[in-house]
Amino acid sequence: MAKLNWGMIGGGEGSQIGPAHRLAAGLDGAFTFAAGALDHRADAGRDYGQRLGLVPDRAYGDWREMLGAERARADRLDLVTVATPNATHFEITKAFLEAGFNVLCEKPMTMTVDEGEEIVRLAERSGRICAVNYGYTGYALVRHMRAMVARGDLGRIRVVVAEFAHGHHADAADADNPRVRWRYDPAQAGVSAQFADCGIHAMHMASFVTGQNVERLSADIVSTIDSRVLEDDAMVNFRMDGGTVGRLWTSSIALGRQHGLTLQVFGETGGLRWAQEQPNQLYHMPLGGRLQVIERGEGNLSPEADRASRVTVGHAEGMPLAFANIYADMAETIRAQKDGRAMDPAANLYPRAEDGLRSMAAVFAVAQSGKADGAWVDARPPMFRAEA
Repeated sequence: MAKLNWGMIGGGEGSQIGPAHRLAAGLDGAFTFAAGALDHRADAGRDYGQRLGLVPDRAYGDWREMLGAERARADRLDLVTVATPNATHFEITKAFLEAGFNVLCEKPMTMTVDEGEEIVRLAERSGRICAVNYGYTGYALVRHMRAMVARGDLGRIRVVVAEFAHGHHADAADADNPRVRWRYDPAQAGVSAQFADCGIHAMHMASFVTGQNVERLSADIVSTIDSRVLEDDAMVNFRMDGGTVGRLWTSSIALGRQHGLTLQVFGETGGLRWAQEQPNQLYHMPLGGRLQVIERGEGNLSPEADRASRVTVGHAEGMPLAFANIYADMAETIRAQKDGRAMDPAANLYPRAEDGLRSMAAVFAVAQSGKADGAWVDARPPMFRAEA
């Protein structure tokens, strides 16, 4: 089976996210890294791309050059990953979708709700795939949680509790560090800092696992370091369209927490608990039973979990392999489209443009509610309110 052609925009030398994407895209042998515009400095991007193995005429100086050249090639890219600064996501994603490319965009997909709605409509019109890298949903046991909820193992879901709290911005003396300061500056970050950076991962995971969308929310946001304009800690209560009650805490000043992404789901007949820092274990408490530890890679898990697991039980699988499951989903989807066949339903789990749009609507709802002392506000994008 011929490999699919993959290209990347951003993720240059020294990038935090670039290596994770390159490892993930190449892990299963489905994609060839064929083209890239990896740096805002044209010469640096071309040089780094060639050192990574790109042929010179596909190591581009910027994304516009890449778009112009790739759209004219017979061996054009099957998938483009956008891993540039947040404020550029909309323009680049829109341009490549309009040119007929499938796109995987880093979160946030856009900086405004209007932009998000435009991307959703464009993806629908073009027939192209627009995915958003909520990569933590690629973990095998997160997918197993979703399968357990969907098949009714927990009964009706009553409450979901999500957290994404770390302490890496807790030092007030570090407030003027340029790598930290921009995150709390509205001119660069938009209307939200910590919730937009980390909270939307936790909220999306709550929706992914429960199969429900957030309808309304109430937020208490605070800047615990006086020099910060935007929040570094937020508590969000929300209600979902299937009746589930949601609780979410996100923080960047929680000393002692490292990554801090956790999810708990409580239903009528059971509860589940999973933490990203211990991703190989899922804790299941059946009503009237004993606490069970489900291990990634063990027998008799769901098809979704089995497909997302690569190594034998007891060995660690981490974030790049979770990202790789998003790429595996994309590869299966693209191949199914090319072959004119139905895709494997266990692979139909990649986060869509609609998820990116709902996240951006939640960001603005949290900012609005926080300024209004926690007033309950509609968290749905306008285009989805009209459909309700």
